[in-house]
Amino acid sequence: MSKVKHLDSSNFNDEVKDKVVLVDFWAEWCGPCRMMLPVLEQVADEIGDRAVIAKVNVDEAQELAVKYGVRSIPALFLLKNSEVVWQAVGVQSKKVLIDAIENALN
Repeated sequence: MSKVKHLDSSNFNDEVKDKVVLVDFWAEWCGPCRMMLPVLEQVADEIGDRAVIAKVNVDEAQELAVKYGVRSIPALFLLKNSEVVWQAVGVQSKKVLIDAIENALN
């Protein structure tokens, strides 16, 4: 079972408050987005309960994509206590993501 959470408008705010959350804005039709899932699962395994790894489908949660100014996907946002502390566009390596999360945790 995947440790990557699927977020939408109904649960997003509750999931990102008071924690560190890596959010991947993606879409089913996006090839590079599909490439990110195994990387996100590896990150979730390595980080464990110290941070939440999540995905938001931009086709299903357009208002969240607009709120965060997502113009290109995959778009990754690292939130700490609901505030963006890091972001990147495009496929990212596990090391880049782990380093960003570790920095936010410290």
